[in-house]
Amino acid sequence: MRVLLVEDEVSLATALGKILEKNKILVDVVHDGIEGKLLSENDVYDVIVLDIMLPGMSGLDILKSIRDRGKNVPVLLLTAKDSTADKVKGLDMGADDYLVKPFVTEELLARIRALGRRPWEVYQDNAITFSDLSLNINSGELLIGGAPIKLTSKEAQLLEMFIRNPGMTISKEQILDRIWGIESMAMENSVEIYVHYLRKKLKKSRTVIKTIRGLGYVLKEEDNAQPQ
Repeated sequence: MRVLLVEDEVSLATALGKILEKNKILVDVVHDGIEGKLLSENDVYDVIVLDIMLPGMSGLDILKSIRDRGKNVPVLLLTAKDSTADKVKGLDMGADDYLVKPFVTEELLARIRALGRRPWEVYQDNAITFSDLSLNINSGELLIGGAPIKLTSKEAQLLEMFIRNPGMTISKEQILDRIWGIESMAMENSVEIYVHYLRKKLKKSRTVIKTIRGLGYVLKEEDNAQPQ
């Protein structure tokens, strides 16, 4: 699981980041709203934790930006004790949960895990598409021009990551973090193997997964091209 934590209290954010990492949760920690918004635009997070009161841009503004872009990543708000209006507004804007400061770290961990465990269909449409590809994220079934192809769980997760970021270079490290997690970081060749598997299954597609040497991989549409 990978979490984005946006919290302007540096000591609290640092402590929470260490606790999450100790519990094998990958975490990116930032301390202002503008940087938090920029990172929230990356489709690599399973849960986003936002403090409401932030410099530069409030947590509610970040939440609005996330939902306005059609992103359904689970969002947990951190609120002050007397901020009932902010809680209500946040939930109305699409927040999935909130936690009142001060809180026990075990409760934060439990809520993050609960949000991260929720099935994708609660948050997202069943099918995502790019070019002639249509991937059912519940069943893992891929349609290429309407013809069904069955993917393994890892293949489906990898292809989902590419379809959600078409034309963008995705590094091997990002793929390992997002799909295999912190406990499998040593499996460097896993990405190459599964990219190879996907390329074989995309042979009849107009899309290709190209290798950008030294940087990673990118999904592109190329008529009558073979994967490279």
